Amino acid sequence: MGVGMARRLHAAGLLAAVWNRTTARAEALAGETGVEAPSTLAELAARCDVVVTCVSADADVLEVVDALRPALRPGSIVIDCSTVAADTARTAAERLAAHSVAFLDAPVSGGVEGARDGTLAIMVGGSAESFERVRPVLAAMGRTITHFGASGAGQAAKATNQIMCAGIIQAVAEAMAFAKAEGLPLEALIETLGKGAGSSWYFVHRAPNMVRDAYPPGFRVRLHAKDLGICHDMAARHGVQLPVVEMTLLHYRRLIEQGHGDEDISTIFRLKDAMFAPAAAARSPSGEP
Repeated sequence: MGVGMARRLHAAGLLAAVWNRTTARAEALAGETGVEAPSTLAELAARCDVVVTCVSADADVLEVVDALRPALRPGSIVIDCSTVAADTARTAAERLAAHSVAFLDAPVSGGVEGARDGTLAIMVGGSAESFERVRPVLAAMGRTITHFGASGAGQAAKATNQIMCAGIIQAVAEAMAFAKAEGLPLEALIETLGKGAGSSWYFVHRAPNMVRDAYPPGFRVRLHAKDLGICHDMAARHGVQLPVVEMTLLHYRRLIEQGHGDEDISTIFRLKDAMFAPAAAARSPSGEP
């Protein structure tokens, strides 16, 4: 995701420097784009008035913020595009505010394709003034950009999105397993239903994975499981368990145990397809599916 977003910033003439914990990755992107690749986050912060971050976990966000803040100039803005807990976003905002630096939680949706094409949906929390200042930066990476309120609001909106993704991928995988069991031509089914009322981005872009039984990482199972854990905790504060979240977390735990944690979430089709295996075996004259 981060590489695609950085390339879009470069295309818009906004990329000044890049940094990655894996130095070789940063150097490769710097070589491609012609920008600098400082060896430390402090060096990067000293070069930029706006810093865009995209990492995997809550602890990573706070670690990056702590590394940036001594070198950031007052009035700078950090835009974090990671998906983390709303409380983590608020903590990061508080730490930077003590240095007169603004923080926007700006998680994204749209997959690696959206990052590559600059068509991400970006959900933003933080001050409206800071949001307006960095709108051109966000516009370079996304097509739909919405300010939802104070710090943490962007993450709450993203959590809502992740719950929807869980329900949609469950439905797509279950429907495709059913269609396979019924002996339907799956490619033709995708072409037809992709234009119907039940279609979705996941159906059009990820059902083909299920046909090929190949699940190259787009949105990894491990990462969606992490996000749904955040959703679980947020719902628990309301005294609620969300059935789709709980079921998907259970399925993801099984997939991770089976070694599929780094595959795309469309690999959940494996579990749905397996439900039909006993009946298929029973119908087979040889007793095999």
